[in-house]
Amino acid sequence: MRNAIFFTLVMLPLTALLIYLLVLIIRALRKYIKSAPIREENRAVRGSLAEKLREHRVRCKMTQEFVAEALGVSRQAVSKWENGASDPSTANLIALAKLYGVSPEELLEGL
Repeated sequence: MRNAIFFTLVMLPLTALLIYLLVLIIRALRKYIKSAPIREENRAVRGSLAEKLREHRVRCKMTQEFVAEALGVSRQAVSKWENGASDPSTANLIALAKLYGVSPEELLEGL
């Protein structure tokens, strides 16, 4: 009798909870797997923006440290932008365009 009550009150809800969690995990994995093309496209966009930022900086004969000081950000932030690890904010992108003497649209062209 005691085992039946224990099973009903404890084990049955735990089993249901574990099944529910398993279903959620499977859904999340399926969604992640299906998003592979989108992740790849985002990676390509980040890469091409990073390349453009680096090309313009080198063309203007500026160091990452100079760009960072001009924008009021860290040198590591500029490095992350140029390596594609992160993207500059809209305000920083506009400031970069002004610093490099190009339009913001030119930096984003082809992305």
